[in-house]
Amino acid sequence: MSNTTSNTSTGPPVITGLPTSIIAYVMIGAALVSAAVHFWLTPVVIAFNTTQAILFVLAGLGFVGGIIVYATRFWRREFYLLAALFALAQIIAFFVMDGPLNTLAVVSEAAEAVVVLAAGYLYTTAPSA
Repeated sequence: MSNTTSNTSTGPPVITGLPTSIIAYVMIGAALVSAAVHFWLTPVVIAFNTTQAILFVLAGLGFVGGIIVYATRFWRREFYLLAALFALAQIIAFFVMDGPLNTLAVVSEAAEAVVVLAAGYLYTTAPSA
């Protein structure tokens, strides 16, 4: 008879758990606020400009996707820079595309600025791999 043992080690879990830094929670919260504003405004924007509405949806999905990746073992220190650049691109796009200045726009741009600052801070304080 053959005595075989099976190694059922599946490796580290995909979801890594809760962040350990309050700054990480601030970054996640700000990203959620910006995503929510983009999703909220999409039906309004689609009445005027379909292309811009698609960009709103993609921006919201980008923030939500970033949060999902942040919670997994696939997150790398360098992704903080990518998150900061993504949020900064949203701020620049608002001014380049001459977005209307209203309460939701200010909330979204402020949240994106918080993401830029928090991601920059987390990048500088995160341990190198």
